[in-house]
Amino acid sequence: MVRATDRARSASTGATRIRHAREDRLFYLINGVLMTVLFIIVIYPLIYIVSSSFSDANEVLAGRVWLLPRKPSLEGYRAVFEFKQLWVGYGNTAFYTVFGTVYNLLMTMLVAYPLSRRDFVGRSLLMFLFAFTMFFQGGLIPTYLLIRSLGLLDTRAVMIVPWAIGVWNVIITRTYLEANVPNELYEAAWVDGASNTRMLWAIVVPVSGPIIAVITLFYAVMHWNQFFNALIYLRDEKLVPLQIVLREILVMNSSAAIDDLMADITEEQLLEMTKREYLQALIQFALIVVATVPVLVAYPFVQKYFVRGVMIGAIKG
Repeated sequence: MVRATDRARSASTGATRIRHAREDRLFYLINGVLMTVLFIIVIYPLIYIVSSSFSDANEVLAGRVWLLPRKPSLEGYRAVFEFKQLWVGYGNTAFYTVFGTVYNLLMTMLVAYPLSRRDFVGRSLLMFLFAFTMFFQGGLIPTYLLIRSLGLLDTRAVMIVPWAIGVWNVIITRTYLEANVPNELYEAAWVDGASNTRMLWAIVVPVSGPIIAVITLFYAVMHWNQFFNALIYLRDEKLVPLQIVLREILVMNSSAAIDDLMADITEEQLLEMTKREYLQALIQFALIVVATVPVLVAYPFVQKYFVRGVMIGAIKG
């Protein structure tokens, strides 16, 4: 009886075991090796930047840092946090990210909802016009002239108001709503006397958590990394976002920015910094880490919604 039971168990186990062909095993092996190599290519620069930001500048300049920090030091972060313009840029970026994302999210839902309704007359034409702008745009000079005529130059509104929606975000949101909100639900709500506004906030929004999380992440990252629009439309240093501050220090090698940093460092530290390269190495990696930490911290909390929302919005419908 015991042997019969063991045989039944082994037969059941063997039935559920999948045997892959030699070609499949070879494919999985190559795929695993390739994914591992790509992972190392992506993760190593992040590890190097973080390790360099916590290392002594002399070790970085000498090329001795390649994986772990060498002679751990917080001098770079101390110099960065004492730089006043950095906090101005940080505050501006936080302002643009929060209010811009809320504005984009509201406008995207207001556009995607009617486009997802099959009884909305003219939705195909409107969708074509939206998609047309993905391939053909007005150009930089006409856009600049329009924004100037609206009086938006050198204002906080220029970083938010003209960029109301992203067409790609509208498309995936519309597709998600078509796949997850049945038309019969709209009809039942209409019979009960619900208006379109009521249906949007009482029916559509509660079931749209995944896609809202996705487009929120898209818009937040876009605003956090905003650089080109600020470079074109902003001149007041009190309004520039963090990315412009980073550009002045890291890319343009601005003497004024370096002088401002040196003004906030004690004389004892200045005596040790005999070369300009020392100060640059001291702050550049710390600046990169400080600028990217908020996005890296927020992403894990919306990752599951990100994957689910993109797959549903991109495949179904």
